[in-house]
Amino acid sequence: METEKDRKTNILSLSFEELGEFLVSAGEPGYRAGQIFPQLHRGVMPSGMSNVPKRTAAALEEAFDCSIPEVGLRLTSAVDGTVKYLFKLSDGNMIESVLMRYNHGNTLCVSSQVGCRMGCAFCASTIGGKIRDLEAGEMLGQIVAAELDSGERVGNIVMMGIGEPLDNYENLIRFLRILNDPRGICIGYRHVSVSTCGHVDGIKKLAAEKLPVTLSVSLHAHDDATRSGIMPVNRKWNIAALMEACRVWRDSSGRRISFEYTLIKDKNCTRRDAASLAGLLNGSLRGGGEKYPVHVNLIPVNPVAETGLMPPSREEINAFRDELERRGVRATVRRTLGPDINASCGQLRRRAANKND
Repeated sequence: METEKDRKTNILSLSFEELGEFLVSAGEPGYRAGQIFPQLHRGVMPSGMSNVPKRTAAALEEAFDCSIPEVGLRLTSAVDGTVKYLFKLSDGNMIESVLMRYNHGNTLCVSSQVGCRMGCAFCASTIGGKIRDLEAGEMLGQIVAAELDSGERVGNIVMMGIGEPLDNYENLIRFLRILNDPRGICIGYRHVSVSTCGHVDGIKKLAAEKLPVTLSVSLHAHDDATRSGIMPVNRKWNIAALMEACRVWRDSSGRRISFEYTLIKDKNCTRRDAASLAGLLNGSLRGGGEKYPVHVNLIPVNPVAETGLMPPSREEINAFRDELERRGVRATVRRTLGPDINASCGQLRRRAANKND
């Protein structure tokens, strides 16, 4: 397996301008970037481009990793058509992506790291820790590979796959800017949701970028003792620090924050927990009569053999949601997609790793 030092930069990590600069430095006319860039974003690598001279293609193939993730395994739900991909990267590492089909179009859940170092107790992605960050091109490559495999356009992106996106900040921002380029895949910022487990520094930096993406914050508890027990990140940035960062985002963007709340039996799912959660969000973000929109996505925990955590009953879930709504916090219970293929991230990669051990 290649080391970080040995690995070439993925060609999809280049912006349009950087591609042009490389071509000029290699003695080629800069206009060829306009021929090459759109084809790369359709999954056509330089050696397969009929309108590009062989010497140009050879120079690109020599300088860069000209590959997209390879489909190692594809699981398609017979229930709703959700497709879960286990992708193999050029260095042999495995990641996951999930293609979700909705009436308004297709959404792809994209991974940002190989593994994760955040250690959330309920998450299969973090078992075994973080191996490495993904390049911008490897994030983009998941979209290209999914579109090629499915034959369908991806119109929305959720950065909720394996890894903590804000822990891979520079590559994330590069990915978002290339993704938004009208000469390439061209998915607008407003069609992108960036999820974080509560990386306070990353939230503030992202707010300063002024990119109109949606911020999705994994909260999962209303008090520090409970949250620190299931989310180690809370020991570095507690709930007060997280709420302060959320106010920075609110004031900078004016855009709604979506809070993710995983419901875990005997941990965080009583009516009293719901009341306290509503008090936290109303007090932190809607104080003084502000009409700032707050939304909570309730997610029954997905059972993972290694964690032993279980979801509450349907009655407990509905009671939790109703209590939030009664206190002025909009809440929805996330529909389970791909229930027959374990579509939540991390499990497929973990199974493959165990098979190879």
